[in-house]
Amino acid sequence: MTRLQGKSALITGAARGIGLAFAERYVEEGAQVAIADIDIERAQVAAASFGDQAIAVEMDVTKQDSIDQAVAATANAFGGIDILINNAAIFTAAPIVEIDRHDFNLAFDINVAGSLFTLQAVAKHMIDRGKGGKIINMASQAGRRGEPLVGVYCATKAAIISLTQSAGLDLIKYGINVNAIAPGVVDGEHWDGVDAFFAKYENKAPGQKKTEVANAVPFGRMGTAEDLTGMAVFLASDEAAYIVAQTYNVDGGNWMS
Repeated sequence: MTRLQGKSALITGAARGIGLAFAERYVEEGAQVAIADIDIERAQVAAASFGDQAIAVEMDVTKQDSIDQAVAATANAFGGIDILINNAAIFTAAPIVEIDRHDFNLAFDINVAGSLFTLQAVAKHMIDRGKGGKIINMASQAGRRGEPLVGVYCATKAAIISLTQSAGLDLIKYGINVNAIAPGVVDGEHWDGVDAFFAKYENKAPGQKKTEVANAVPFGRMGTAEDLTGMAVFLASDEAAYIVAQTYNVDGGNWMS
């Protein structure tokens, strides 16, 4: 028996990368999935590949109207929302003395406010529906410790860990479990941009930083999006009913807590 049979999920930033891997695994586990993304054309292509198990929903997590419309569209399509994965996020890097307010505000608007107000909208729906639910936030090992060039991104992910604790404690009385996943370094197309930041600020050759961080992982390699899907399924399943306000490291041994 598939572990998410009969469940419906809204996954933000799901048109590519980690979000898309979550969507694929959820469909395999029997769930219906709304692939929510600001890039609606790519989301539509992704949804079409899953047949009638998925829909594409246009969603900009920096705009409340867009969040509310995406939540309503998902609930209407599936008869309700059982699971939310707050996955949409951006990465930014700069030395502390070069951080500018635009980059700071954008990162917090997407990574923190976007997660909070999407969580809020889905939680309201779950409360009104009266069937509880599972909410999974995407944190990071960057939220566990500061890093010299990644002050803003680290701060956003630390905020996600704290938000997960507060929301988890507040919402469990409604049968809504809020938990988080903290990946380590995960390979994928986004690493081209990450690598470029470090090439610029650390005077490294293209690809050098990626090789260095991969070699530093105790497991022996960078993670993949697929490495994260098992935890995403577990936290959304009935097996995790007694787990509240926790952040789980899935990082090949990079961080212990």
